[in-house]
Amino acid sequence: MDLDVQALWHRYADAPDTSTREQLILHYAPLVKYVAGRVAVGMPANVEHADLVSYGIFGLMDAIEKFDVSKGFKFETYAITRIKGAIIDELRSVDWVPRSVRSKARKLENAMQQLESDLHRSPSEEELAEELGWTIDELQETLAKVSMTSMAALDEVLDVGEGDRISLVDTLQDLHTILPEESYDDVETKQMLRHAMTRLTEREQTVLGLYYFEGMTLSQIGDVLGVTESRICQIHTKAVLSLRAKLVAQVQ
Repeated sequence: MDLDVQALWHRYADAPDTSTREQLILHYAPLVKYVAGRVAVGMPANVEHADLVSYGIFGLMDAIEKFDVSKGFKFETYAITRIKGAIIDELRSVDWVPRSVRSKARKLENAMQQLESDLHRSPSEEELAEELGWTIDELQETLAKVSMTSMAALDEVLDVGEGDRISLVDTLQDLHTILPEESYDDVETKQMLRHAMTRLTEREQTVLGLYYFEGMTLSQIGDVLGVTESRICQIHTKAVLSLRAKLVAQVQ
C-alpha cells in the first residue's frame, strides 16, 4: 500500500472524518470504474455505464467505512465485492428485466436441474431444448436474453441447508488474492463446487476460467475460441445454470 494512502487509512481509523473519507474515495474511484466496466459486459444498451459507476460509489463508501486496516488485508480485494454488490442490488431494485424473460429463466433453470438429476451430467443443448419443448434457436435466444439478467450470475445466493446461505462466487478460489472472509469459508462447499466444475464441458470450464479468473471480457473470450460474443454469453449462462443445478442436487 502506498505510504500516503496508508497514512490516510490510519488517520481515518483513529478519527473517522468526512475529509479523510473523501480523499480515500477519490483515491479508489478508479476501482469503481473498473468494477462497473466488468458488470457492464453484456448489459442492455439502455443501462448507462455512468449509472453503474454511481451505484458502485455507494459500495465503495460502505467498504471504506467497514474496512479494518489493522487486519492487514488488501483493501482493493475487499472493496470489489462491496462495489459489485451495490451495483447489483441497485440494478435488481429497478428491475429492468421483462417478466417474460424472468419466467423463461425459471423454466430453463428448472429444466436444467431436472436433467442434471436424471442424467448425472450436464445436458447438451439438444437435450435441454427437447425437455423444454423448444427449438435450438429458441433455446439459444433465451440463453442470450437470460445472460442479460445474469451479469453477476455467480453472485446469486443459494440455500445450502440448516439456515446457511452461500453465493457461488464466494466459493471460487482465486490463487492470486486472499479475501478477508476466506478464514470463514466453508471448505466442504468449495469441494462441492470444484467437483461440479469438473463435470462441465471443456468449453464451459474454459469460458468460466477466462471470465472469472483471467478477467477477460466475453468479446475477448469469443476471439480466443473463435466464436461470437453472443455465443460466449450463451455458453456462460448455461454453465452457470449447470453449476447451480449441480450444487442444489448435492445439498438436497
